[in-house]
Amino acid sequence: MSHVGKSVTDATGTLDILSDIDFSLSLKETAAIVGASGSGKSTLLSILAGLDTPSRGTVFLDGQDLFALDEDARAALRAQKVGFVFQSFQLLGNLTALENVMLPLELLGLPHARQKAGEMLERVGLAQRLKHYPKVMSGGEQQRVALARAFVMQPAVLLADEPTGSLDFATGEKVMELMFALNRELGTTLVLVTHDAAIAARCERKLTIEAGRLVNDTGRPVPQA
Repeated sequence: MSHVGKSVTDATGTLDILSDIDFSLSLKETAAIVGASGSGKSTLLSILAGLDTPSRGTVFLDGQDLFALDEDARAALRAQKVGFVFQSFQLLGNLTALENVMLPLELLGLPHARQKAGEMLERVGLAQRLKHYPKVMSGGEQQRVALARAFVMQPAVLLADEPTGSLDFATGEKVMELMFALNRELGTTLVLVTHDAAIAARCERKLTIEAGRLVNDTGRPVPQA
């Protein structure tokens, strides 16, 4: 990410949401984006994913300039390279746990979707919940389904927005242990937005955003394999 800024203009003038954000992440690295509410963290995450367009600057994903692509090409790259985990889980209520995890594989026409989804749900401890719908699952179970759905694609980057925000402390701890374990096993770069200082401290990098600016970048990048 090079000198990224995001501004919006309305009748009252121009508001700078992000200003001159500049950093890079290494393969397999873990990084936490921290800051007060309204500081621009979620906007930054959306731009990293190519879901929101910066007003200036460039963002590279696996060597590709995201915003040199048209919207369709950007969506295709995102589907192949990026996984998402949200505070609100974002599962499809009319699909079972297995079907939710199969979905990204099927959308890309990848083979053995059912087998791969089942294996990933077993990895996150939900082998007995394959046929269950989200409405009959606990918050922690739903978040584990969301993790399985994200990691089943073996994405280059996993972006997580307050992944434990809807969970109690003990459940959140278990989810984070699982997320970091999968990060290590699959070699995925992990970027998460969090208000939890303990979670941020477990990451190799901590990027602190204040009023849309990167004011502190602590930790060292992990050398690429």
